Amino acid sequence: MTDQAPPTSGTVRQVRAVDAIADRYVEECTSRYPELATQLGAPGSDHRWSDYSLDGHADRMAHVRQTVADLHRATPIDEREQIAKDAMLERLGLQDELYQAHISTSRVSVIAGAAQEIRGVFDLMPVDSEDAWRNIAARLRTVGAPLGQTRDTLRSEAAEGNISALRQVLGTVEQIRSWTGEVGTDDFFAGLSARVPTEMSEAVRSDVAAAADVAREEFAAFGRWLAHDLAPLAPTLDAVGEQRYALDSREFLGAIIDLEETYLWGWEELRLIQDAQRQIARQLVGSDDIDEACAALDADPARQIHGATRFRDWMQQLADQAVSDLAGTHFDIPDEIKTIECCLAPTHDGSIYYTGPTEDFSRPGRMWWAVPEGIEDFSTWKEVTTVYHEGVPGHHLQVAQNAYRKDRLNRWQRQLCFVSGHGEGWALYAERLMNDLGYLNDPGDKMGMLDAHAFRATRVIIDIGMHLQLEIPADNPWRFRPGERWTPAAGFEFLTANCFLDEATLRFELDRYLGWPGQAPSYKVGERIWLEARDEARARKGADFDLRQFHADALDLGSLGLDPLRRALSRI
Repeated sequence: MTDQAPPTSGTVRQVRAVDAIADRYVEECTSRYPELATQLGAPGSDHRWSDYSLDGHADRMAHVRQTVADLHRATPIDEREQIAKDAMLERLGLQDELYQAHISTSRVSVIAGAAQEIRGVFDLMPVDSEDAWRNIAARLRTVGAPLGQTRDTLRSEAAEGNISALRQVLGTVEQIRSWTGEVGTDDFFAGLSARVPTEMSEAVRSDVAAAADVAREEFAAFGRWLAHDLAPLAPTLDAVGEQRYALDSREFLGAIIDLEETYLWGWEELRLIQDAQRQIARQLVGSDDIDEACAALDADPARQIHGATRFRDWMQQLADQAVSDLAGTHFDIPDEIKTIECCLAPTHDGSIYYTGPTEDFSRPGRMWWAVPEGIEDFSTWKEVTTVYHEGVPGHHLQVAQNAYRKDRLNRWQRQLCFVSGHGEGWALYAERLMNDLGYLNDPGDKMGMLDAHAFRATRVIIDIGMHLQLEIPADNPWRFRPGERWTPAAGFEFLTANCFLDEATLRFELDRYLGWPGQAPSYKVGERIWLEARDEARARKGADFDLRQFHADALDLGSLGLDPLRRALSRI
């Protein structure tokens, strides 16, 4: 389906100025930023690096500002293009605000810093030919360039007083030490070198091995610089304060929210979720004890899978079944996006994440699991809802459909726009939807969904509470430190009391919140806004409301900030 009829004889097709600017911006970004080209599957740049220096950041921002100026001059020819313009202006405008606030140039984070970005690009590089491995070797051999530029940028920002908190600096140091094999047994570079197929030439295998040694030392040197030079300058206060947090929150939500009202809502949401968990606990173990019920589920042999490969295969089967069941019934799913690959990640930090397909779908959407070292037993009751979150109807349906809808979305919408509150909020909404559709009727599977949602509600409370150093409500139903102010220690205590996860995972989670303000709440707050948008559409349309059509209309808009989403849906 297209948005305008083809021109008839004697007519001239109207120029879509906004789409032209958006498409040109993607082309320019792909040629300017090689890591982005790798992410998008665009060939020709897999051996190169972007410029991470201050001049490189300034050049990137000049490019953004020129694009914003071009967009302001462009006149949309219809509603679809107006939505695209609104979305792009909101996203690029926030990039400029973050740059002006020195956030993007000074950030060191255990999850979203330059070190993670530089290392992570190797996960997406092609590995199917000798030329592909030569590109990997070239990047490994030259990784000192972007790391050195990052060091110089951080040094310059530090001289102006713009430094991330000590917790993030030292946490990144420990991550680098794990990547290089200085701690643990997870030497990422040795593992990458070992993946070169034996049928490749000896020259290629030797080249990759030698380049991996170079990269290991470059990362180790960067880690030492962080520890010895930047860490002594870093502030010990983790909280970023209300002004900075409001900007970060807008980045991840694409919406302006009342932070204190959302904080109090998080408390109430967690109470309601735990009430539902206690009901299931009574079914499972005959008591209200949520931890006892979760332990019983973990001990159930019928809910256990031994071996990471077998667990991946279980996820793949469940993901494929969801696609088969939902296509043509609750969603229109094109054939091109019915394939999703479940993969074991080359790292072992316990994260689960999704990467979208290439524009031509030669590389499908993928669900990744970074299985922690030594973990061989997996509980399925926790992860049924995860498969729906990462796969269909969650991230894969949303992101892969964006890539498919060339008839409705320009290239920037399809390939470069992802708003955490929109995407992660949809994925939580998708979990809830699968429960509503009867796919989580098993009490263990439903407990898994509620456990995941309780975790996300807890993050709303802790993330906002710690960064704004808010008071803990005196009347909170847990009687948890009533009237005190939030600290990282209080945050960890509250996490361990309310989340059925191991200590190492929860410690990383806490560090993540403190180093990526506003991101963790975007899941649950995003779901809240999605549910409100659905309720608004139902109230507005009355008997004419159709849930399948609502989903189609909403997904057809592509990724955009949640405030622009609400405005767009109100006009449909």
